[in-house]
Amino acid sequence: MERREKDSLSLRSVVSDYLAQKIGVKEGTLRMLRTYLEGPLYLKPLHGVPLDRINRRDIAARLLAVSKASGAPTAIAFRSALSSLFVWAMQMGLTENNPVVNSFKPPRPESRDRVLTDAELTAIWRALGDDDYARVVKLLVLTGCRRSEIAGMRWSEFDFYKGTWSLPKGRSKNGLAHTLPLTPLMLEIIDSIPRRDEFDLLFGRKHGFTGWSIGKRALDKKLGLKPWTHHDVRRSVATVLANIGVQPHIVEQILNHQSGHKRGPAGIYNRSVYTNEVRAALALWSDHVRTLVQAGERKVVPMQRQVP
Repeated sequence: MERREKDSLSLRSVVSDYLAQKIGVKEGTLRMLRTYLEGPLYLKPLHGVPLDRINRRDIAARLLAVSKASGAPTAIAFRSALSSLFVWAMQMGLTENNPVVNSFKPPRPESRDRVLTDAELTAIWRALGDDDYARVVKLLVLTGCRRSEIAGMRWSEFDFYKGTWSLPKGRSKNGLAHTLPLTPLMLEIIDSIPRRDEFDLLFGRKHGFTGWSIGKRALDKKLGLKPWTHHDVRRSVATVLANIGVQPHIVEQILNHQSGHKRGPAGIYNRSVYTNEVRAALALWSDHVRTLVQAGERKVVPMQRQVP
């Protein structure tokens, strides 16, 4: 009788209950958990196994498979999601063990320092087509934002009268709301995206843009550049902004990045978001990008002033 009850408690049902109680977590975090715990490439192959029959060997096999298919960083994040799931199951009295403990741990990759050169950035931009992947990558270049922030863009986040895009705290990695001015080059790309009455999302239908791997594989075949990642774009934006004279605290404001000085006394008392400085810096950066990709003379295009 006891064995029958345990056999009825499958990993699938535990995952379902675990996700159901994740109320109030950020949209991006919940989406990531669903991918790792329900996705066919991650934990789904074990869904039909009774919870108490899942052992360290099963977990290690999934971690190794994900590491080979998607790389160590993804496997590390997957492992963290697995551990959280089993810790919760232990707290609920559903299992006595966490099989993730002492299981295979993918080696953490060295910190990346790849910065795209102007020539590489130009090659990437010019090789992009006229699809959603092209648009999201170009917006990554122009804003320095994270992939998920661009992928999940919503029309309701734009104020075209003020010329701004506001990222809500629920979608930002650090939980801080963030507003950026829209440059003319950004608006050219946004204006090329068809409006769909039934969707607030600019890209995709439910979770925003998801075709990163497919798009990048096709792009890499055209380019033949040495290996690069989408996150390298963010690092490159920050580096070039500094190189063209933008002050470090303005670069951090553009990236919505909290460094040590923002957490210290200066950060506690200085609440400025440097609106004018950010607007000027992004205009300069947009002009730099336009000059590169169009091979023309530098000409800063005036930006609409923000309405108080």
